[in-house]
Amino acid sequence: MSDTMEEGVIAVWHKKVGDKVESGELMAEIETDKATMDYESYNDGTVLYLGAAEGDPVTVDGVLAIVGEEGEDYQGLLDGAEASQDSSPEVKEETATPESAPAESIDTSNINAEIVRMPKMSDTMEEGVIAAWHKNVGDLVESGELMAEVETDKATMEYESYNDGTVLYLGAKEGEAVAVDGILAIVGEEGADYEALIKSDNQPANNSAAEESTKEAPSEEPAPQKQSAPAVEATPAATANGRIKASPLAKRLAEDKGINLSQVQGSGDGGRIVKRDIEKFVPAAAPAAAAASKVDAPAPIELPKIVGEESFEEVRVSQMRKVIAKRLAESKFTAPHFYLTMEINMDKAIEARKSMNEVSPVKISFNDMVIKAVAASLRKHPQVNSSWLEDKIRINHHIHIGVAVAVDEGLLVPVLRFADNKQLSHISSEVKELGGKAKSKKLAPDEMTGNTFTISNLGMFGIEEFTAIVNPPDACIMAVGGIKQTPIVKDGELAIGNMMKVTLSCDHRVVDGAVGSAFLQTFKGFLEDPVRLLV
Repeated sequence: MSDTMEEGVIAVWHKKVGDKVESGELMAEIETDKATMDYESYNDGTVLYLGAAEGDPVTVDGVLAIVGEEGEDYQGLLDGAEASQDSSPEVKEETATPESAPAESIDTSNINAEIVRMPKMSDTMEEGVIAAWHKNVGDLVESGELMAEVETDKATMEYESYNDGTVLYLGAKEGEAVAVDGILAIVGEEGADYEALIKSDNQPANNSAAEESTKEAPSEEPAPQKQSAPAVEATPAATANGRIKASPLAKRLAEDKGINLSQVQGSGDGGRIVKRDIEKFVPAAAPAAAAASKVDAPAPIELPKIVGEESFEEVRVSQMRKVIAKRLAESKFTAPHFYLTMEINMDKAIEARKSMNEVSPVKISFNDMVIKAVAASLRKHPQVNSSWLEDKIRINHHIHIGVAVAVDEGLLVPVLRFADNKQLSHISSEVKELGGKAKSKKLAPDEMTGNTFTISNLGMFGIEEFTAIVNPPDACIMAVGGIKQTPIVKDGELAIGNMMKVTLSCDHRVVDGAVGSAFLQTFKGFLEDPVRLLV
């Protein structure tokens, strides 16, 4: 249901086992990684089986339901015996057949426990570091309850359990990494043989079906075995530890709209707050209860080291820093870089900015003007707005500009979409919003992907000139320095000009020197005569 979807959570079933369903009839509401969407049946018949309860996830290509003739035996489909060759009951999603597993594989059918795997929390995530465990071995955990905080390559994110039961095993200590799809934890019935699950998961023959084993009942047992897991009971939105149960999408919408989740009544499973609850919520009139901000205690003053004493400090590399190092090293040593530097007279840009800020609803910065000028220049030079795809070059017709933002662990690049179609005041507002989200680590994955060109501006730090490494999949990145008063020759006389240097880093596989130079000439023309940006 979306290009990045890996599983869907059943928000609401509109049909139950035994109900008649027709093609085009609403069957379920499914919460994806981006929205809660309606699922309309493609089949006519009777609902024979539902693959998950409300609130439970189903992987893409997992069994959502079975529809066929009333009373028909569907068990063979679940066991994989008839697979897709059986044309009587129509199955919308089919799972991998387990017959390929070797006879000596470990039998886990009687183990009432499930492996919890490390989810892929961003499009570039390869592993996650356990920042904090909120559950220990032996603790009870419910679906929707906070289980861990996981540090990805882009942010530290909360992992909420999809399982009910007892925590039998934790796959890593705090500070240790777990690969995507690696064992994060095992949850199930107290005393269950989780070690057999781990051994079975480590067998090469079982790895291909490992993901399915965490979502569905073991294939050796009939479908009712799935019901042996602890049932999800209706609970209030706030769990026993005071944590509010809400979907990630609902949390993001509530944050964007400034809604306090504790005031929202959840309509999902067990009182879980979902997207529609946020959209329908009407805040009651209440006095603003602004909590007093906590004043950070001043950092202790460190005494100087003893003269001659050697000392050092080692800091663990964050996931974000690891990915930055990996991607930029790949870019630097894979893409043949070349650099073009140009000096731009910003006298008219300074005057134009002053005039615009007298009427603009938001304060326009020089960086906003640079973004607008870059977007307008890319429209005239589409070859610069390109990507190298090994056997072909993709020339993007849309203009999505990434704006590098410094955070504690490194750099994040929020993306300003369709920048060429936006006014300067719109660009200013959006850049400020994205920059704030980046610094507070609240950027959504889709706000950090899709860039076709990147800008890195260090002028506010007093840097006059620098070069940047191309940010894949872009073919170019522009490094922007500060504005400096410099003696220049104007009309045959010596004068003071406000000059700014920019350096365009280019991937030579895509952009040649002449193409990059023409782009910079156009960019220079926009900033030296900024009225053209408004036309």
